[in-house]
Amino acid sequence: MLDSIKVGNFIMGKRKALGMTQQQLADKLNISFQAISKWENGSTYPNIEILKDLATVLEVSVDEILNGAEKEKEGLSYSKAGIDIAYTDSIKKEMAKHLETKDNRVLNGLGPFASLYDMKFPSLEHPVLVLKSEEPGSKQKLAMEYGYTESICHDMINHLVNDIVVMGAKPLAVLDTIVCGNAEKDTIKTLVKGVSEACKENECSLVGGETSIQPLVVESGVYVLTSSIAGIVEKSKVIDGSAIKEGDAVLTIASNGLHTNGYSLVRLLMDRMPQIKLDKIDGLTFVEQIMKPHTPYYKSIKGLFDKDVIHGMAHITGGGIEGNLCRVIPDGLSAKIDLSKLKILNIFKYIRNTGSISDEEMLRTFNCGVGFNIVVAQKDKTEVMEHIRQFYDCYEIGTIEKGNRKVEFVNRMNWL
Repeated sequence: MLDSIKVGNFIMGKRKALGMTQQQLADKLNISFQAISKWENGSTYPNIEILKDLATVLEVSVDEILNGAEKEKEGLSYSKAGIDIAYTDSIKKEMAKHLETKDNRVLNGLGPFASLYDMKFPSLEHPVLVLKSEEPGSKQKLAMEYGYTESICHDMINHLVNDIVVMGAKPLAVLDTIVCGNAEKDTIKTLVKGVSEACKENECSLVGGETSIQPLVVESGVYVLTSSIAGIVEKSKVIDGSAIKEGDAVLTIASNGLHTNGYSLVRLLMDRMPQIKLDKIDGLTFVEQIMKPHTPYYKSIKGLFDKDVIHGMAHITGGGIEGNLCRVIPDGLSAKIDLSKLKILNIFKYIRNTGSISDEEMLRTFNCGVGFNIVVAQKDKTEVMEHIRQFYDCYEIGTIEKGNRKVEFVNRMNWL
């Protein structure tokens, strides 16, 4: 149990030892000196939001403030290694509100050793789990640098969900992991909030995860994100490309930009030509363009799952069209893609021209405006395109023919 007098005396002693007045300490914490006075006379405690900053200023740990005494100098502790248990517990309390869900299948919340999820699906005769892990790549470094902390969480979850819905799966539950050098409460709160909201937008639940503070492994201020998802699909409804036939149409759903791929090349370009950061493309700065969140496609295609019109799907990520569409094309068939039909976004034209990048490299590294591919029968393509156009631009870019190359490009990209 906290002893307010003991805590107050400890704060006063540390303040005086550092040669600070109550006003000087208040100025460093951006609060009134009356608050300091109340702490020191034992009438109130420092609130949990300010404990970390107070500990830093007084050159002690949060645990020492709450205990009202300095720990033995000769003994090592978790706090001296860079981790305050009291402070991390306060962060967990902030996380709890973002893990609240109306999904009745989530049977517990924050606190237990693992998350429980009810897997009974009476409507499915043979349910199959679809599992996937993802991280937002080097885009997260730019996100932290330019203030897109919450946005990068949408990148990660949208990418994650897109990767399982290509198999016809409904997204269910997500577990996230945050690895950091030091846990800044506001940053952690923003990250968990971003992941939670992205999950809700994709009609799934954030059910738990892990925040791993590794001060001797990861640099202070660095955050590494990753997440895993479980989805569900009826076994007879799995979309894996096996239904693709000669003559089928290859459709594309447009991307809104880079999504989460090609950022190592973009960062190299920015390092060599830092002046481009403020260049305007379609009314937005270069940084604003490249930091647009990854497009989420689930809501635009889920209404097609029960119509049995989709023969195959591909999420266009690292490796571009060829490196991803090839995963679902059966042996003996080839997706012949007409590059002249691609609606290339201006941000890709800018990157190509500024970096003098070849067409081949652009196609390998970026989606070039093609965020998602859907393969359907010719008789169904109009219905499918009309459905998807309620959400995003959708158009035909190729056909399925006999051949040994899974993906074959014809004609040239139009950069004008």
